[in-house]
Amino acid sequence: MKSLFNEFKKLFRICLPTALALGLCLVLCLPAQASMLIAGLPPGNAVTDPRSLLRIALPFDNDFIRQIQTNIEDIGGQVRARRWAGINGDVGKAISILSRRKDDILASVPEQNRPKATELVGQIETELADLKAIAEEKDGDRIVAKKNELLDIIGTLEASMVTKFPYEVPEAYRNLPQLKGRATIAIETTKGPMTLVADGYSAPVTAGNFVDLVQRGFYNGLPFTRAEESYVLQTGDPQGPEVGFVDPTSGKYRSIPMEILVKGDEKPFYGATLEESGRYLDSPVLPFSAYGTVAMATPGEDPNGGSSQFFFFLFEPELTPAGRNLLDGRYAVFGYVVEGEDVLRQLKEGDKIVSAKVVDGLDNFIKSKTA
Repeated sequence: MKSLFNEFKKLFRICLPTALALGLCLVLCLPAQASMLIAGLPPGNAVTDPRSLLRIALPFDNDFIRQIQTNIEDIGGQVRARRWAGINGDVGKAISILSRRKDDILASVPEQNRPKATELVGQIETELADLKAIAEEKDGDRIVAKKNELLDIIGTLEASMVTKFPYEVPEAYRNLPQLKGRATIAIETTKGPMTLVADGYSAPVTAGNFVDLVQRGFYNGLPFTRAEESYVLQTGDPQGPEVGFVDPTSGKYRSIPMEILVKGDEKPFYGATLEESGRYLDSPVLPFSAYGTVAMATPGEDPNGGSSQFFFFLFEPELTPAGRNLLDGRYAVFGYVVEGEDVLRQLKEGDKIVSAKVVDGLDNFIKSKTA
């Protein structure tokens, strides 16, 4: 992993003309598969908001609420560009869809969740009306604040549409802990608190392993052992000669397989990186495109050797191409920091995790069979 990050730094710390020349050289000189990867970078802007990425990753099927979500999320860019007409257009489209498709939206909600969902739809209607009024005043700060409130409600409604865990983990890995859903973890550090959401829908084994270690108190008191500005902050190395978690029941090092859910696939694939699998142009459901992306670290070149060490990706927009970077598909992402970005920016090598605790979603956790 270290060599990859060193190359990543070298590539982007040189001046822009040289970087462009190097990029052209790579396309011309690397093997055909790697050239395809670079040439196939998708256009447009990557989604960089962690809450948005988590909403997008929810496994449910309702195009109408997805479109409303997209319209509202688009407002952030419209505000930055001061495109007031575009904001009004996005809000108007969302209001129209909700007005015409309310029954179709509620039809995707399981019967037991429908009373709450109906209430949420009513809240969305009210918030959209408020957002429309604020947009007419062209107050950017208030528009963004209302947009975020609205998206939180939309995310709650979307989560209520998930009927069940959508697939089974392969038999070979069912002895490992699993997270069949999501869990929220509060982390207290020597610089302050952070909150992250572990996404078991996209990475049930990797997220399950993390939740299990949090429950064991494994991370309490551990230092951050690696900090590279604008790249990574890593922790999880226990005291002593071991570099990962040794299960006290079996006495064996617990290794976690590479686990990546690709957009369009029904379940994750295991045991190899996207590159090793020849899937150079595929995109993970959980990408490295948000500040505070949380992923499993791996020893050396073994994608299946991860255990307890994990890292926060310190995303910087100018270093990451839209929708693609050098880490996607090479490491298993299992969550995002959703609160405490300012704390994450302050943490350095030698700072510590004081404590980590699951504060929501523990009912989605399944212990390992050896625990």
